[in-house]
Amino acid sequence: MTEDWNIIVIGGGAAGFFGAIICAEEAPDKRVLIVEKSRKVLTKVKISGGGRCNVTHDCFDPKAMATRHYPRGNKALIGPMFRFGVAETVRWFEARGVELKTESDGRIFPTTDDSQTIINCLREAAREAGVVVRTSTGVKEITPRGGRSENGDGFELLLDGGERLFADQVLLATGGTRLSRSEKLARGLGHKLQPAVPSLFTFHIDDGRINGLQGLTVENVEVRVEGQRLESSGPLLITHRGVSGPAILKISAWGARALHNLDYQFSIVVNWLPGVDVDRRIDDLRHGEGKKQVASRSFFEAIPKRLWRRLLKAAGISKKRRWAELSAESQRSLVGELTECRLQVRGKSTNKDEFVTCGGVLTDEVDMRTMESRRCPGVFVAGELLDIDGVTGGFNFQNAWTTGFLAGCAMAGSTP
Repeated sequence: MTEDWNIIVIGGGAAGFFGAIICAEEAPDKRVLIVEKSRKVLTKVKISGGGRCNVTHDCFDPKAMATRHYPRGNKALIGPMFRFGVAETVRWFEARGVELKTESDGRIFPTTDDSQTIINCLREAAREAGVVVRTSTGVKEITPRGGRSENGDGFELLLDGGERLFADQVLLATGGTRLSRSEKLARGLGHKLQPAVPSLFTFHIDDGRINGLQGLTVENVEVRVEGQRLESSGPLLITHRGVSGPAILKISAWGARALHNLDYQFSIVVNWLPGVDVDRRIDDLRHGEGKKQVASRSFFEAIPKRLWRRLLKAAGISKKRRWAELSAESQRSLVGELTECRLQVRGKSTNKDEFVTCGGVLTDEVDMRTMESRRCPGVFVAGELLDIDGVTGGFNFQNAWTTGFLAGCAMAGSTP
């Protein structure tokens, strides 16, 4: 059995759906098919942002958006962001009835706080545009063929079950190349790929200062990796296996390859109180709160009491010690724990809601104005399959909307 299509999109994620919708809306005469290997589409949209879907980020300057938030692919994204960036994304969803809100940290969510709102919007837009979706449909091989497209060569797709499909143009939106099949399809069409490694992950730490404190958050810390030019700031979350939160995830993204090369064995230094003159504050406490026990409460609002007591213990300060009894040596030790707390990292875990890979199809091999392959004309590439990845906060979805939009317009023969 064979079927002929104008456009076949491989991958039913955010980039694939968006590219298919834009193409079908811009060129209603084209027959557009999405094929997805798994049983469900838009699964990453479903789980992102804790099930709320972090659609994009409140950064409306295209150049700033591209250069500040994408460890890889930032320069390549500048032009695309000017063509379809955050402002255009917000307008697109709001024009289709999705109300959005911006939270204090800049993340943009649907006001429903439900990722199903975004899924329903995309599925309805695809249905109205006439896009056909087939799930449980894996593509084993793509072979360029001559004579099947008025603009050049077409393509034959061999499916897992032996069925063959034909397309004038193909959009590869298979997600990160951690999946060998995604890599194989891209390589089979002549592309070189940067090897895939995790880009957003949490740190495994076994240390008495944080063990058993899972769920505890410190809202603003500074973190750096010893021996590397890697540092970040923001909330830090203590987990049952170590540490996570935006401060850690940002470091994991910017340092994805360096930390991979270290086999995820390294030290981090945490300043729990950035911007605070801790030494002076403790001097004030010794004189002003001298009769109080140092462990009676946390004397720094930013640090929860349970963590405060662990840091006191690490500094060698007993629970019954009073501030007036604190020696100069004990004060130095406590200042060190509060501002230069060294923790040994021994492995990582993928952040379940933000599984992103570093690596993929080289941006030099793609025309970033149209997302068409320079190696195999008629093939387009979008989303995480490209060697582009962002930090946590809606940036990877924005890459999907941006590159999917440009690919969709190009396949439709229109100019954004």
